[in-house]
Amino acid sequence: MPCCQPDAVNQALGEYRAYLETLTCIQIDPRLRGKFGMSDIVQQTLVEAWQDLERLQALDAEGRKRWLRRVLVNNLLQEVERWRAQARDPRCEQSLGAAADESSCRLHSWLAAEDTSPSERLARQEEALRVLEALSQLPAREREALILQQYHGWKLDQIAEHLGCTTNAVAGLQARGRARLRKALGDWE
Repeated sequence: MPCCQPDAVNQALGEYRAYLETLTCIQIDPRLRGKFGMSDIVQQTLVEAWQDLERLQALDAEGRKRWLRRVLVNNLLQEVERWRAQARDPRCEQSLGAAADESSCRLHSWLAAEDTSPSERLARQEEALRVLEALSQLPAREREALILQQYHGWKLDQIAEHLGCTTNAVAGLQARGRARLRKALGDWE
């Protein structure tokens, strides 16, 4: 990461934006995304990186990603907890409360995996990180269609409604996305 040149640093940090947005989509239930500004949380993570730039520059590329993931997950957990603490009509927010619980569990699991020993983490996280990196390179709609199915268990009709398209269009997005992932990862399924 370049030193002392604001434009170069902004560009370098900006390159992590899609990576962080993809991780956010994987970890947070789609029904909650409208409840808090996901792009604001990603931006806050990048601001924190800017504020701790000297430390971040001392890390290698994988260390930077690990640091950014940890900060992002902590920011997401804070936002989920803040959302839960607000007074709501339980009848309206019951399914969203379950989504918040699921998202919170995913986030805590991610942090726990980050804290395991390198050999334990390597076996579980290496593939997940490869897929995360590859997913972050996909076009947004392909990425969203795959994440909703693979990480959130949504059916084609749910994804189609969420994306505002037909189930055939979703199937096409997923097929193109999987083909790109196979090309990027070789043996991904």
